[in-house]
Amino acid sequence: MQTPPLPRETEAKLRYRHGAFDIVFPGSYVTCAVTGRRIPLDRLRYWSVDRQEAYADAAAALQGLVGDPLRRT
Repeated sequence: MQTPPLPRETEAKLRYRHGAFDIVFPGSYVTCAVTGRRIPLDRLRYWSVDRQEAYADAAAALQGLVGDPLRRT
Protein backbone atom coordinates (compact mmCIF):
# COMPACT_ATOMS: atom_id res chain seq x y z
CA MET A 1 0.00 0.00 0.00
CA GLN A 2 1.36 3.39 -0.99
CA THR A 3 1.48 6.27 1.43
CA PRO A 4 -0.59 9.23 0.24
CA PRO A 5 1.44 12.33 -0.68
CA LEU A 6 1.70 15.05 1.93
CA PRO A 7 -0.39 18.17 1.47
CA ARG A 8 1.56 20.84 -0.38
CA GLU A 9 1.50 23.20 2.60
CA THR A 10 2.98 20.95 5.29
CA GLU A 11 5.63 22.28 7.66
CA ALA A 12 8.84 20.27 7.55
CA LYS A 13 10.79 19.36 10.66
CA LEU A 14 14.55 19.65 10.16
CA ARG A 15 17.74 18.91 12.06
CA TYR A 16 20.15 21.73 11.27
CA ARG A 17 23.83 20.92 10.82
CA HIS A 18 26.80 23.03 9.74
CA GLY A 19 26.28 23.72 6.04
CA ALA A 20 23.39 21.26 5.66
CA PHE A 21 20.19 20.03 7.24
CA ASP A 22 18.47 16.67 7.63
CA ILE A 23 14.76 16.27 7.00
CA VAL A 24 13.19 14.67 10.07
CA PHE A 25 9.61 15.08 8.82
CA PRO A 26 8.97 15.96 5.16
CA GLY A 27 7.17 19.13 4.19
CA SER A 28 7.35 22.11 1.87
CA TYR A 29 8.45 24.86 4.28
CA VAL A 30 9.80 25.78 7.72
CA THR A 31 8.85 28.79 9.83
CA CYS A 32 11.24 31.65 10.56
CA ALA A 33 11.98 31.80 14.30
CA VAL A 34 12.09 35.63 14.24
CA THR A 35 9.44 36.77 11.75
CA GLY A 36 7.07 33.81 11.68
CA ARG A 37 7.19 33.79 7.87
CA ARG A 38 7.10 30.55 5.92
CA ILE A 39 10.37 29.67 4.20
CA PRO A 40 10.15 27.20 1.30
CA LEU A 41 12.83 24.53 1.76
CA ASP A 42 14.41 25.35 -1.59
CA ARG A 43 14.94 28.95 -0.38
CA LEU A 44 16.24 28.15 3.12
CA ARG A 45 19.71 29.69 3.50
CA TYR A 46 19.98 30.81 7.14
CA TRP A 47 19.72 28.76 10.33
CA SER A 48 21.33 28.26 13.73
CA VAL A 49 22.82 24.87 14.53
CA ASP A 50 23.02 25.71 18.25
CA ARG A 51 19.43 26.96 18.50
CA GLN A 52 18.03 24.57 15.86
CA GLU A 53 15.94 27.28 14.23
CA ALA A 54 15.53 28.75 10.75
CA TYR A 55 15.62 32.38 9.61
CA ALA A 56 13.93 33.97 6.60
CA ASP A 57 16.86 36.20 5.63
CA ALA A 58 20.16 37.64 6.85
CA ALA A 59 18.49 40.39 8.91
CA ALA A 60 16.30 37.85 10.71
CA ALA A 61 19.34 35.63 11.31
CA LEU A 62 21.20 38.55 12.89
CA GLN A 63 18.21 39.34 15.12
CA GLY A 64 17.90 35.69 16.10
CA LEU A 65 21.57 35.30 16.93
CA VAL A 66 22.10 38.66 18.65
CA GLY A 67 18.74 38.74 20.39
CA ASP A 68 15.79 41.04 20.12
CA PRO A 69 13.23 41.90 22.82
CA LEU A 70 10.44 41.88 20.21
CA ARG A 71 11.35 38.40 18.96
CA ARG A 72 8.52 35.93 18.43
CA THR A 73 8.87 32.71 20.42
